[in-house]
Amino acid sequence: MGLSTDAGFDKCAISPASPVGRSDYYRDWLKLGRAGTMDYLHRHAELRTDAGKLLPGAKSVIVCALNYHQSDPLTLNDTSKQRGKVAMYAWGDDYHKIIKRKLFGLVDQLRSEVAIPFESKVCVDTAPILEREYAALSGIGWIGKNTLVLDPTLGSYFFLGLIVTTLDLPPDTPSPDHCGTCTRCLDACPTDAFPAAYEMDASRCISYLTIEHRDETVPDDLASLMGDWVFGCDVCQQVCPHNNDVPQTNEPRFAIRQPGPRPDLEAMKDMTDEEFREQLKGSAIKRAKPDMLRRNARIALANHARDTER
Repeated sequence: MGLSTDAGFDKCAISPASPVGRSDYYRDWLKLGRAGTMDYLHRHAELRTDAGKLLPGAKSVIVCALNYHQSDPLTLNDTSKQRGKVAMYAWGDDYHKIIKRKLFGLVDQLRSEVAIPFESKVCVDTAPILEREYAALSGIGWIGKNTLVLDPTLGSYFFLGLIVTTLDLPPDTPSPDHCGTCTRCLDACPTDAFPAAYEMDASRCISYLTIEHRDETVPDDLASLMGDWVFGCDVCQQVCPHNNDVPQTNEPRFAIRQPGPRPDLEAMKDMTDEEFREQLKGSAIKRAKPDMLRRNARIALANHARDTER
């Protein structure tokens, strides 16, 4: 769609608002406990797999991709301090508001250019819909062995935003799978979160453990494998060949802000709730509560200390 560039997205494609092909897989995934403590994923399960139930009369899903890739500034590798790691998607401002604003802008453009009236629902991450499945159905990319959506040009460093609409738009062609025999993502996962190719046990994923796992502690057998990650994890993306030459983001609001890619672990461990609120205002890192970030910093420090003793 030509409107995608005008709205500030890197790519847009269209899928029918039909049930996704892996509905049974999702239900089985939940039954196996692979959602961990993310109980919200059990709610509205039927909506998540069928966009037509999310918006009555829906005919199409417009899937948009926004690149967030940027270089890791080596200047922060200060050996005088023990530093943690933050997943790249959380280096800048909170993507939810940025993408939602762009999606509403795209809806406004459609209303100005399409003569017939239509209904729409904007979805960014928190809506009960399986964004990755509709991204694959639309041809934005294919779902890789690490369960992330991959595009030949953008790799996997991009956000997804959806517009479910009653407009009957011609669908795009799904993208073929280009993973081939490569298993780098599966082999590199520190916590063995992939039971098999194209399957993830989220309860073992470092992103889940640092962001969604709300307990005061993390099981020792997993905490010892988390390394120095304090919010999210990029390991399976870092080793993916499709991410070798991806372009830099054009979105200025993704520019690095506090606490940045390499936060000071000692400072994070001792931060007060008020300091967290002040520093993380407008950041996606707020998804993790202050107690969780302090916990993550303690785990990273313990892993640093153990690695140093070896």
